[in-house]
Amino acid sequence: MQNTKNQIWRSPYAIFSLLLWLKLGLLRLFLFKTVDLKWWLVDLASVLVLTSLFELVFPRRMKKGAYWGLNFILSLIFLAATLYFEHFGSVVTYTAIAEIKQLIHISSSVKASLHLEDFLFFADFILVVVMKLIPGIRRFRLMQERAVRRYVVIVLWLNSLGASVYFIRSDNNITNELVRAEQLGLLNYEMSVAFKGMKEDTESKFTSIEQAVLAVSRIQTRFNYGIQPDTSGKPAYFGSQQGRNVIVLQMEAFQNFPIHLNYNNQEVTPVLNKLASESFYFPHVFQQVGQGNTSDAEFMSNTSIYPTGTIPMSTGYGDRILPSMPRLLEERGYEANTFHVNEVHFWDRNKLYPALGFTRYYDKPNYTDDHFNSFGASDEELFRVGVEKLTELQKQNKPFYAQFITVSSHYPFKIPDDRRKMTLPASVEGKQLGDYLLSINYTDYAIGTLIEKLKAAGLWDNTVLIAYGDHFGLQPQDNDTKVLSQELGIPYHEYITRFNIPLIVHIPGQTQGQTIDRVGGQLDIMPTLANLMGISLDDENFIHFGQDLLNIQKNAFGMRYYLPTGSFFNDDILFVPGKGFDDGTAVSIRSLQPVTDLTPFRKDYNYIMRLMSMSDEYVKLLPKRE
Repeated sequence: MQNTKNQIWRSPYAIFSLLLWLKLGLLRLFLFKTVDLKWWLVDLASVLVLTSLFELVFPRRMKKGAYWGLNFILSLIFLAATLYFEHFGSVVTYTAIAEIKQLIHISSSVKASLHLEDFLFFADFILVVVMKLIPGIRRFRLMQERAVRRYVVIVLWLNSLGASVYFIRSDNNITNELVRAEQLGLLNYEMSVAFKGMKEDTESKFTSIEQAVLAVSRIQTRFNYGIQPDTSGKPAYFGSQQGRNVIVLQMEAFQNFPIHLNYNNQEVTPVLNKLASESFYFPHVFQQVGQGNTSDAEFMSNTSIYPTGTIPMSTGYGDRILPSMPRLLEERGYEANTFHVNEVHFWDRNKLYPALGFTRYYDKPNYTDDHFNSFGASDEELFRVGVEKLTELQKQNKPFYAQFITVSSHYPFKIPDDRRKMTLPASVEGKQLGDYLLSINYTDYAIGTLIEKLKAAGLWDNTVLIAYGDHFGLQPQDNDTKVLSQELGIPYHEYITRFNIPLIVHIPGQTQGQTIDRVGGQLDIMPTLANLMGISLDDENFIHFGQDLLNIQKNAFGMRYYLPTGSFFNDDILFVPGKGFDDGTAVSIRSLQPVTDLTPFRKDYNYIMRLMSMSDEYVKLLPKRE
């Protein structure tokens, strides 16, 4: 028996089990900043499930290569999970594998996210290479070719599998993905997500679109969310822009704090500042994107449907017929076009745009590459081509709905020196904050060229312009909030300021601006525009999970990416759950101070959880395109 124990502890089975367990501990440190022994032991169970299976399946002559292969693959996964968490603040799931192809398009962003310590997952590989290349180093025989008795491995495998299943089942009711991932460990968490996904794919609460329409309307009425009609029975501004052209301008990585910010005695966004002073300006709007980031923002602004948070909507639902603003306007004689300087396959937009019903798209081949950044053409070139195409539609007396996706302010925010429009102090020169301000300032300048071109083409006075940010820009792992607050001269909150994006709605002839204090999200853009265009979503039986920001009396909406599921904004707070509601935390949107009494907000939490679940069920019902 003693000999069997020696065989086990000196075998590849034991060595690689220990290596992988240590690497999972390192991953916990990177993700959760601590290694709790209790939960680290759960990791050991998941490791033994894998290594015991390898020990039982592979013959002795193949074990060494199999274990090294498993070690290499899991090391890559752990590195990817670390980078993903640093960039997105979420634990990666197996569904993100489908988006590996996108890395080619954002290679500069990936390189900027890498840190030297991230490569510790491959320290054992480096050590083995060094030991082989440098003579005189005493080699330790890590690999023993002696067989490990199968019954010992089988017992370990069964016990480890049982422990993993037990913990996966016991943590099923925790809505917060970060808490679940910390308690289960990455490998068990991935299994948990997979099992949950398979269960949800086979279950549906709705049997028809009609049933979904009634259910969503019922819950919104029950929780008293919706518009407040005026004395004539119609919402304010209803149909005031009917027949007008529409331009929706989605601004890359555009947070709200640069609006009206005076930095180094310069306006960071002079064009948008002026536009806001002549428009409806919403300073308390927040991002709600999911795994698809920019493409999810496009999805939401056109559909008012929640992203599921588990897969980019362009990838997961790009084969559907999505009810959308382009479709609604095309039914009224409009042409709906979208403009983006990247290749249309990036984020599967070649699927998303037909799903949304766009008439046509203009992607990379349509622009002259002025080599602005790794994406190619600049925002100025984007707008030059766009206005040319829209002018052609005007000559045909064709009203249009045009979507522009800017990209010059994309992470890592590097712009050519000759495109700089502002100067930086030495304190931020070459730092991410300085680069971000330069890129935002340039995009603002480019928007100015768009407005001038629209005026010159005679389009400005007949066009509704909506400008909003798609998601945050400054990376939290690279920027200390205290330093940002001091440098910018404003309070910068790790969540509120980070997720706060601008929303500006300009209507023709408007010269006196109005600041709307209502809190909103990206889901609210589409219903707000529909009201202006005279489209009653209720009359259309159009399911929407956002609200018209020009009319509602209160608002609450969820966020399930970058923050865990169950997080929501309302008119007063941002709430982030613990395991659930009772151990959650809240912070005031306006004072940025903690809110300790959560009692008044339970109703909003219940409403949001129900609404997001209904949104997920609804989007699965939508028919596939032929």
